[in-house]
Amino acid sequence: MGFTIGGIREMRSGSRRRVRTSECTAVAEYTGLWGWDVVPGARAASGRCSCGDPACAAPGAHPLSFAEEVPAGAGLDDATKAWDRYPGAALLLPVGRFFDVLEVAEAAGRRALVRLERMGLPLGPVCATPTGRARFFVAPGAAAELPRLLYRMGWDDADLDLHCLGPGTHITAPPSDLGGLGPVRWLRPPTLDTAGAPPQARLLLGTLAYICHRTHA
Repeated sequence: MGFTIGGIREMRSGSRRRVRTSECTAVAEYTGLWGWDVVPGARAASGRCSCGDPACAAPGAHPLSFAEEVPAGAGLDDATKAWDRYPGAALLLPVGRFFDVLEVAEAAGRRALVRLERMGLPLGPVCATPTGRARFFVAPGAAAELPRLLYRMGWDDADLDLHCLGPGTHITAPPSDLGGLGPVRWLRPPTLDTAGAPPQARLLLGTLAYICHRTHA
């Protein structure tokens, strides 16, 4: 089943080929190198979602209902064949299988990232969205553990702009556009060491909570 939106349909053929090559390479990198599943997702242009639903609740930020995911382990040939079925699709990563995501405001996330690096704490991939959010990849299970961890650290009553995404959610992955607002980008790209073994949330949570509290205050 084909899939395009106006912005992609209007691209010149050479530009379209370069975009397709870049997307297929990214998909193969996520599946073949980092060992993650990739899900074809909708795009948005001028506030309209490519899924065709005029009342879409998450324009350009949800999986395509008819698309099959590209499984972890797929190489470049398999990724290219799979992605050719959904030209123009965004790259989405399912949360809760290989990682959960701690999400904070980008300003707080950047400050926390500098501090965490200086402290020498283990870090996984970190990305930033065009909506001003920073997303820290952590070990699966963080979403379920977050209330307990915040309670134990004494942050359960604090007004923190800190959330955890877990099973059942998807995030847009670089270099894809999020909701027509711009591309998602890496602040700290994945590596062979961090992609398959992101840190436990408890190792980062204290610093993230402290920075979020100071930034909000």
